Amino acid sequence: MWLIAALAGGICVATGALPWHDAVATTQRVGPILGFLVAITVVAELADVAHVFDVAAVRAARTAKGRTPLLFAMVLLLGTLTTIVLSLDTTAVLLTPVVLAMATRLRLSPVPFAMAAVWLANTASLLLPVSNLSNLLAVSRLHMSATEFAARMWLPAIFALTVTAAVLGLWYRRDLRGRYDIPAPLEVPDRLLFRISAAVCVVVAPFFVTRIPVWMTATIAAVVLVVVFGWRSPASLRLSLLPWRLVVMVEGLFLFVAALGDHGLDRLLGHLAGHSESSLGILRTTGVAAGASNLANNLPSYLALERVADGRTDQLLGLLLGTNLGPLILLWGSLATLLWRERCKARGVRIGLWEFARVGLVGVPVLLVTSWAGLLVTR
Repeated sequence: MWLIAALAGGICVATGALPWHDAVATTQRVGPILGFLVAITVVAELADVAHVFDVAAVRAARTAKGRTPLLFAMVLLLGTLTTIVLSLDTTAVLLTPVVLAMATRLRLSPVPFAMAAVWLANTASLLLPVSNLSNLLAVSRLHMSATEFAARMWLPAIFALTVTAAVLGLWYRRDLRGRYDIPAPLEVPDRLLFRISAAVCVVVAPFFVTRIPVWMTATIAAVVLVVVFGWRSPASLRLSLLPWRLVVMVEGLFLFVAALGDHGLDRLLGHLAGHSESSLGILRTTGVAAGASNLANNLPSYLALERVADGRTDQLLGLLLGTNLGPLILLWGSLATLLWRERCKARGVRIGLWEFARVGLVGVPVLLVTSWAGLLVTR
């Protein structure tokens, strides 16, 4: 997929479908966001090497004291915190295999825990700009601070998390009954490396709501961990830590969608989504964004619809509800879902198209309506 996106963007620039000055402006805008993506991925990958996520999962299992429903609640909490602070891709890529391995070790069905990971990767990404690339784009367009963004999105985020817990808990209630054997504490090979990595993940969170650019905060955190790993575990520092494929794909998508917008896509989406910031107008935008995300992936859908919103705050926030919460019906709806599916396959857990869609068809409409209502309250 990354290669297709890169070729599409490159062809648009090379053929003049996207003028060179527009391509440069687009790249300048996405630069700080891609910088954040690279830095936070390095932080998450090194934290994973230091067994931060493994220890958190085992401690959750021990805290639940053998009660499966409570363990599921602890996983929901862990996934929420991971998504809010380290972004949805961290939950999809790094937390997913951890909770699947935990479920297998405890002889529990892995499916509810896999579904919790992918749902939370999407639904827990509303609160802070750093939680989702689309949030960062919206904040830069609206010139909002992280605290201003959170002040508008805290209630939709709470509603989204509540619906997630209710839908998944009820849908998989049979698999979440009973008890399991409490696991022994996990011994990590390098406790100092673990403690420093865990501390960085915790300390970095408050700085994401300051006026310090998020790319700068994430870069400092990444540099700290790179230095520590260079001292304690230099073999862990490898080029594969850098998410270059993801960077190339995002840049290609930006250029491709910008070109399509110049050739009629903006007019079409403007007709579908409307330009009203009335209550029903915002709901309309949210619904169109959710539908487009499931059909064509949420990132290009956000990019295309962002220009339609044209800086209107409430409509743009309604767009985020659709692109963040909506793509949970079809498996290609979001990048996080695609990454999650690959991790599930690697662990031998296969969730089919229909199984995934059935849960989404029940839960997504509730997610969209409740979060929309929350957004109206915080206006």
